[in-house]
Amino acid sequence: MNEKRQHSRTTFLADVKLIHPSVGERRVQMRDLSDGGVFVYGGNHTGIIVGDQVQIQALDVADAPLLSAQVVRVEALGVALKFV
Repeated sequence: MNEKRQHSRTTFLADVKLIHPSVGERRVQMRDLSDGGVFVYGGNHTGIIVGDQVQIQALDVADAPLLSAQVVRVEALGVALKFV
């Protein structure tokens, strides 16, 4: 399988809030952070599909910014997001 990543990944575990326009807010965990995106897991991903625009916000950081992202992959364990 060819590697498609443009940015190297760093395993970084943290709690984040995933905000979806029609599904609402969900608390999930983040891992595999890179300059280009992040993988989030845990919680229910029903209703989230590839191409959806979402926002994420770190819960462990005071005054963390809302980051915009696009769903690029949905798996049974979680969702891969690309920062936009």
